[in-house]
Amino acid sequence: MRQLHKFCKATYRATYGVLCSLLMVSSATTAVNASEIKLTTEMGQEAYLGEKGQKTYLRIDLEGLRHEEASRTPVNIAIVIDKSGSMGGGKIEQAKEAAIMAVERLGRNDYVSIVTYSDKVDVLIPATRVNNYSEFRRRIRSIRSNGRTALYAGTKRGIHELEEFIDENRVNRVILLSDGLANIGPSKPSDLEKLGQKAAAKGISITTIGLGLGFNEDLMTKLAYASDGNHAFVRNERDLVDIFDKEFGDVLSVVAQDVDILIECHIGFRPIRVLGRKAEIEGRKIRLKMNQLYSAQEKQLIIEAEMEDDLAEGNKPFAKVTVDYRSMKLKTRSKIVTDAEANFTRSRSLAEKSVNKRVMSSVVEQIATERNEEAVSLRDKGMVGKARKILEGNATYLQQNARSLGGKFEQELNELAVKNKKDSENLSDDKWAASRKDMRARQYKLKTQQSY
Repeated sequence: MRQLHKFCKATYRATYGVLCSLLMVSSATTAVNASEIKLTTEMGQEAYLGEKGQKTYLRIDLEGLRHEEASRTPVNIAIVIDKSGSMGGGKIEQAKEAAIMAVERLGRNDYVSIVTYSDKVDVLIPATRVNNYSEFRRRIRSIRSNGRTALYAGTKRGIHELEEFIDENRVNRVILLSDGLANIGPSKPSDLEKLGQKAAAKGISITTIGLGLGFNEDLMTKLAYASDGNHAFVRNERDLVDIFDKEFGDVLSVVAQDVDILIECHIGFRPIRVLGRKAEIEGRKIRLKMNQLYSAQEKQLIIEAEMEDDLAEGNKPFAKVTVDYRSMKLKTRSKIVTDAEANFTRSRSLAEKSVNKRVMSSVVEQIATERNEEAVSLRDKGMVGKARKILEGNATYLQQNARSLGGKFEQELNELAVKNKKDSENLSDDKWAASRKDMRARQYKLKTQQSY
C-alpha cells in the first residue's frame, strides 16, 4: 500500500506539472474578435525567467476579417502618373494600360481622378464619379511623355483632387507612379515625408510605384511609409499592370480605417521600442496609428520590453491593448480590447524550452531588417567592406535562428538569409542601383507586412 501511495503521489505531481505547463501555454496567447478585426496577442516565450533586465517580446496581430466583394467600401482614388521624357516608349504605354485596368475595376459608387506631371501638372480627369469608362479610356490613352519631373507638385495635386470628395466612409488613396528623380520643386526625401504626413492626417494614404532604375527609392518609401501606403519597385514596365492589379486588390478590400493602437504596459515592464514601426512611447504607454486594415490580411506589431525587477513565479499581467478604429461596415467607430499576460518560472530549462517560435521568428526577421538597413547606410557612405560584413553576418544570424526555430520558420528565415548573402555580393557600382532598390522594397515589405 505504501508503494502504491508513493506511485499515486508521484503521478499526481507529474500530472499537476503538465497541467501547469499547459495552462502557461494557453494563457500566453489571447485572441478576441470584432466584426471586422481579429486581435491576437502572443508572448515571445510561454514562460520567462523573472530576472531584472531581461528582454520580453509581445507580438500583436491585427487581422482584417474576410468580407464579401459586393459589400466593399467605396473608394476615392487619384492616379498620379509621371509623363516626363524618360517615361517614353513602352513605359508610358504600360502605365496607361495599368491605369485603364485600374479604373475598370471601379464601380459607380467610386470616385477617380487622373493627374499627370512633367514640367507642370495636368489634371486629365478631375475627381468624378466612375460613370463613363469609354471616355476615361480615351483620355488616358491621350497621355504623351515629355519634359522633366515635378513629382512633389503632382503628388500634391493628387491629394487636392481627393479632397473634393474625401469622406471617412471611403478609402482615400493616391497611387503615384514615377521612373525618375524629382527635379522640379521640393525633391528631398524629408520634403516628401512631410507631405505624406499631412496626407495621413487627412485620412489619405499614398502608394508609391517606382519604375526602372532612375527613381529615388528613399523619397518614394518615405512618402509611402509616412502615409501608411504601399511601395513597389517595378524593374520591368511589363509588370506594371500586375502591380496595379495587386494594389487595387488592397484598395478594394479595406475593412477598417483610422486605426489607433494603445499598448499600456503594466508595472514591472518598461517598453523599449516597436520593431519596424514608428511609435510614441511615454512612460509605459505606446501609441501608434495605421491608416487602414485589409480583408484577409494580417498586420503585426512587435513590442520589445524590459523587466524592471525580479518577478515571482506565476502569471502576471503584461499589457492592455486597445484598438480604436472606424468600421467601414458599420460606418462608426468601434473598439476592441484585450489583455496580454506573461508567465514566469524558476526553471531555466522550462524557460528555454518554451520559446514561441512564431513570435521569435518575427523578432529575428525585424532585427535582420534593421541590420539590412544599416548596411545600405554604410554602402551609401562608401564603406563597402563594412556593409558587406554586416550583410554576411546577417545571413549567418538568420541561418542560426532558422536551425534553432525549425519547421516552416526555418525555410522562411533561410530564404531571407540567401537574399542577404546575395545583397553582400551586389555592392559594386555596376550592381548597386538595382540592388539598393530591391533592398529598400524588401525592407518596406517586411516592416509593414505588405501583401505584394
